[in-house]
This record gives sequence, structure tokens and C-alpha cells, in this order.
Amino acid sequence: MPKPRWFPLLIAVLLAALAAPPAAARDDAPISDPIPEDPVQSRLGLVLEEFAQFPKTEPTPAPTDPRLMRHARINHLGQLPDGRMYVPDLNGRIYLLDPKEPTPRVYLDVGAAFAPDFFSGRGLGTGSGFVAFHPDFARNGKLYTVHTEWGAALQTKTPDWNQDNPHNHGVITEWTAEDPSADVFQGTRREVMRFGFGTQIHGFQQISFNPYARPGSPEYGKLYIAAGDGGRGVTGNDPQDMSRPYGKILRIDPMGRDSANGEYGIPADNPFAGRPGTLGEIYAVGMRDPHRFSWDPGKGHRILLGHIGEHAIEAIYDVRAGDNLGWSRREGAFVWKQEDRCNLYPLPADDAQYGYNYPVAAYDHDPPAGHPCTSDSGNAVAGGYVYRGKDVPGLRGKYVFGDIVNGRILATDNAEMRRGKPRAPIHELMVYADGKRTTMQELVGSSRVDLRFGEDLRGELYVLAKATGTIWKVVGTRTFADCKTGGVKVSHADEAADWAPVTPAKWQFPGREVVLAEAGTERPGPRRPFEYAVLTKGPRLGSVRIDGEVRLDTPPSVSNRDVILVFGHQSDTRFYYVHLSQDNRIYPHNGIFVVNDADRLRIDDQWNAFKSKGAPPAVTDSGWHRVRVTHCADTGEIAVYVDGARDPLMTAVDTTFGSGRVGFGSFDNIGRLRDLRVRGTAAES
Repeated sequence: MPKPRWFPLLIAVLLAALAAPPAAARDDAPISDPIPEDPVQSRLGLVLEEFAQFPKTEPTPAPTDPRLMRHARINHLGQLPDGRMYVPDLNGRIYLLDPKEPTPRVYLDVGAAFAPDFFSGRGLGTGSGFVAFHPDFARNGKLYTVHTEWGAALQTKTPDWNQDNPHNHGVITEWTAEDPSADVFQGTRREVMRFGFGTQIHGFQQISFNPYARPGSPEYGKLYIAAGDGGRGVTGNDPQDMSRPYGKILRIDPMGRDSANGEYGIPADNPFAGRPGTLGEIYAVGMRDPHRFSWDPGKGHRILLGHIGEHAIEAIYDVRAGDNLGWSRREGAFVWKQEDRCNLYPLPADDAQYGYNYPVAAYDHDPPAGHPCTSDSGNAVAGGYVYRGKDVPGLRGKYVFGDIVNGRILATDNAEMRRGKPRAPIHELMVYADGKRTTMQELVGSSRVDLRFGEDLRGELYVLAKATGTIWKVVGTRTFADCKTGGVKVSHADEAADWAPVTPAKWQFPGREVVLAEAGTERPGPRRPFEYAVLTKGPRLGSVRIDGEVRLDTPPSVSNRDVILVFGHQSDTRFYYVHLSQDNRIYPHNGIFVVNDADRLRIDDQWNAFKSKGAPPAVTDSGWHRVRVTHCADTGEIAVYVDGARDPLMTAVDTTFGSGRVGFGSFDNIGRLRDLRVRGTAAES
């Protein structure tokens, strides 16, 4: 019987269906963890020295949101060519200070100038958020501010652009000082532009002039304006609408007059100037909250933008004229869907056709299980600067930025932040103040730091915190756990006589290795490793460095397997140990612990109880792994390095034990140690 004509077509369709991946394997499924890698713990720490303290200020009206109840809402630090520094406070004031005697003096009270319409008590970015001095300020006396208004202004003043049902107005004002050298402003002002924003979030952010533009160049005197999406990007199209300024970086000539309102100019070299139906002011598009940007002092002077995300992604972008960052179709390098605010999705196969520019560095929120997907997860990137100063050589060539909320200070290698390439690795820097390692949260005494950064004309960096209204200068770097551990050296410790095991019958010493051949069992007393052997060769040590190679003989198919390295051992119920595991999601695993006549206590910096997550797993296979543990007795600093990494896998600071012996073992697994080398300072008897 002849086959019908449609039979070959049917066979082709069936074969194609069989070749297609199953539904569960398709590339349009939600992504549960967009950026699996966490910032790497750097061995480097910033040494901070308090620079200035600002007076307490109050928002207008009185805030109901505790996030606005700060000591002073200082937002930036910059420096004029004459040496004076300037700092805006969102609550209305602009301060000047002498860097040699940095006592803040009120230069201009923007809040008072626009009262009673001035508004800073609702929304995290309202108030007098930024100030930009014209590069010819010393001659023309011109400076520019952004502020917000509400109340009568919503009925009596007409914005140049409006979102539906505006909640407030964002205003850019030009001020002209009669005497640019005066320490208190006197002069005139005029309005440059006014936007109606639909909500109290994502209004005007930074305004700045390119500090590296030379007189006579097309870039000189052009004002860059970061305009947020007004909180409407989650439901509307403003960030992608080329006829509207929301969710964009704008570039204007504040001295020109060819704009629609006649108060500023549109540079002819803007990427969309003269294009029908498109705002000529636009420099780049597709942004939610373009919070802070800076120019790299190096070759090319590229713009690096810290962009605050919606669902999960905090990102750094290399922004060029005409770029589209993708919001609200993309969040970072992922698809964001307005109909599903709880998930991100993979990029489509034809993504290149859209021409979006994706981050050169990024981290995600990693909220704990059960966290509401549309609520604040306590993450927001604080854009920073590429350091090319002279006083802190350890930072040279690094882009230093951070997280506004938790105050983490982060860094990437500027050379690794390349468009179109994999995201640059992010490192978390430590913080030292008053000679001790600390955190920004500890330094300000609050879980919400409200971190910002500043820079002087020499390229030196400053750290700001609204929580206390304090500015610190970065005066140097310090390497964590960098103590001297010389004096005593112990090696070739692979004989049974060199060790004192808890249960000798469970151990083997075949030569060149120390082998825990039989798993230990739990013993009476505090919770602690079940089976370990203490090195008896050599004296007790204070500061110590342990180098060796370890292997887990329990197969990788077994969950929760581990080996441990002991140090500071004084007795069976008093010692430190490093737990090396393939599991970093439970409290007892993959961390640094102290046993002090009580159940083991976790002390490493990497453990996040809120997210139930620690350092990346140290051992995930059955191979040999190099491990180094350094313990500085004087400072209590402890660092653990694995497989020759430049930065530590785990860190801790604890001074419970200042000396003791080292050892090796496990809880209930088997493993081995080889090539052990111990170097330390003999402890006083």
C-alpha cells in the first residue's frame, strides 16, 4: 500500500519532537540562583581613619520609615580645585570643609531655600541629594543641585515631564555665587529642569561633570544626570521609552538654551540628538535606579555605574553613549518579566538582536528561604571609584565599591571588568580602624550602614556612613593574619611517636602520611570532633602556620564528610579546629570553631545564619588538597587557605587561646594528611 504524501512530513515532525529537550530541560525555566558565586573574601583590609563628623539633621516631614532615621544623611564627598571639600546632606544642607581642619560649615541650605515645599522625609532618595560644581566655578560661580518638592508645588509648579499621578517633583537648580571663594553662598538661582515622579523612590540620583574633560573639548562643562524610573519600571515602559527621560542617564549643557523649556542646551554630540521622536538629552537608557557613577582616571575615562536592582541583581556597568542596560526587560544579564516579579529567566537564544549592555561585575541577593520575593532583601549597590591615587598602593587599579545597606566594602580588578566578557570576580575587603579589624556595621553600631564613597582631587578614597554621619579616609591597606610565625619549624612528622591520637587503634603511620583509617565515634563531654591526633613533636606554639595536604578517604557520594585541622590545642576540651567539608549549608560544617569546655562554637566570618550558608565547600572530591592555616596569637586573626588560593577561604578573629599544639582528624569520616610543615613561635612555658 503506498504511503500518503503527508507521511514523510509526519515522520520529520515526530523525529524533531523526539530530538527536542524535555520541558523540564528547556531554557525558559526560572533561575533559582542567578549568580551562584559569592564575593571572595579578600586577605586585604582597608585601614580607615576618621576624617570628619557631621551634625545631626532631621528629615522634613518627620519620617515614619526607620531607614530614614539616621544621624545625618550625608551622601557624597568631593573637592574643589581650591582645596575645599563639599558634602551634601539629603536633609537639605550642603557643607564645605577644609581638609586640614575638617569641621563642616553650612555653605548652602537647599531645604530652607525651598521650604515649605522641600521634602526629604519619605523615600530613601528624597531631599537634597547631590551637588555638582561647574568646572569653571572659580570664574563663573555656578553650581547645580538636585532636590525634591511636594505639597503646594504639585499644584502650582509645572514639570517638564510627568508620570501619572506624581507623588513629588525632582528639581535641578543652577546657583550662581557672587563670590566663588566665599564659605557661605550668596547669589541667585534658576530652575534648570523639573520632573514629576510617580512614587517616592528612584528619582534624581547623581549629577556630575566629567572631571577629566579638558577646556575646549565637547565634553567640557556637560552635566550628566542619573534619572531613576520613578518606581514605575515594574509596571510601565518608561525606561525603554525614548521620548521620556525616566530610567536614563541624561547629558546636557547647562549653559545652553536650545532645550524645550529654554533653560539648558542639548549637546550636538549626544547619541540621539536630532533623532525624531527621541529625547536628545538621552545619553544611555534602560535603568531602574542608576545610583552612582564615576569616571575612571585611566586611559579612556570610561564611566562605571553602580545600578541598584529590583529582584536580585546588584550590578556595575561600563556605560557608553547610546547604551541600553535593558531594564525593565532585563535585570542584569537575565530576563525580567513584569508578569512575574518573583523570578529571573535565562537570556533567549536571539538575545544579541536587542543590543543590551550587561554588567561587568555583579552580585545577587541570596535571600533566605521563604523570604517574600517582592520585599526588600537588604541589598543595594553603592557605586565607587577606580583607585589610581598614590597613598594606598595596594588598591591601585581596583574599582572599590560596596553595599549601601550592610556596609560591605567590595572591589574588583578594573582590568577584569570588560564589556562582553564574563563578570569580573568580586572581592570583599576587610576593614581596620583604631588598629583593630572590624566591620562597617560594628563601626557605626547599626545593621544598616547607609554606605557611600567619596574621592578627593588626588584620587584618595573616603568612606561615608549616614548611620553616624561620619566620614573616614582610606589611609592604607593591611593584610589579614600577616604575623610572623618564625622561630620553630616542625616537619617529617609521620611516625607514630610524633602523634597522640584519641584512639590509637584507629590510626596508621605507613610513612610519609598520617592516616585516620577508622571513623571515630562520639565521646562524652562537649560536642567536638570525634577522633583526632595531636602532634607531640616540637614545643607548644603561639603564633603558628600549618601547611599540609589532606585527603578525604570517605567517598564523595557520602554527604557531610569532613576532615579537621586542630590548633591552639590545650586539652581535649579546649582547642580550635578548622572543619573542611563538602557541605556549607549547615552550622557544624566547613568553618572555624572553638571548643572551650563547651559545645563547639562557630567563629568564622563567612557563616551567615540568616541565609544558612558559609564559605564555599573546601573539599568536594577524593583528591589531595593543599591547606594552610595561620593563627596570629596577638591579634587572634585566623586565616584558612585551600589549594594555593591568593585569598583565604575562611577567616576569624578570636583570642580565647594564645598557644597550643596542632593536630589532624575528623568527626565520623576517614582521611589522611601528608607533607605536614609547621612553623611557629615557641609558647612561654
